[in-house]
Amino acid sequence: MLKHRGFPGRLRGTDYQFVLRRASPKGATELKARERYRDRRKEDREADAAFMAALWEHFGAEPFERGNLDAGRLSWLFGREVVPAEEPFDPTSYDALLRIDEDVARRSFPEVFEP
Repeated sequence: MLKHRGFPGRLRGTDYQFVLRRASPKGATELKARERYRDRRKEDREADAAFMAALWEHFGAEPFERGNLDAGRLSWLFGREVVPAEEPFDPTSYDALLRIDEDVARRSFPEVFEP
C-alpha cells in the first residue's frame, strides 16, 4: 500500500480520518458511491470539502493511486468528484488509480478552487 506522504491525516480538530496508518490484512475496503443528502451535518460537509481540497492540492488533475487514502472518506466523493482513472477498475485494490473530475468537483466544491 502506497503511503501518500504529506497528505493530511485528518480534518483538524475532529476525528474525520483522511488516511490509514496500515493496510488491512483482509484487504482494502471496497469503494462505492455514497449518497450525499442535503440534510447532512455541517461537519460532514466541511470534512468533504477539506478532503477534496487536500486531494486537489496533493494530486491536481493527474491520476493518483488509492494507496492509504481512507475508503469511507473517498466513498463520499467516489463516482462524482473522484472517478476511476483506469479500466477495468478494481474497487477493492490499494493500487487502483483514481482521478478528480475537475468540472464536477468545481461545481460541488467551488470554495476549494477559489483563489
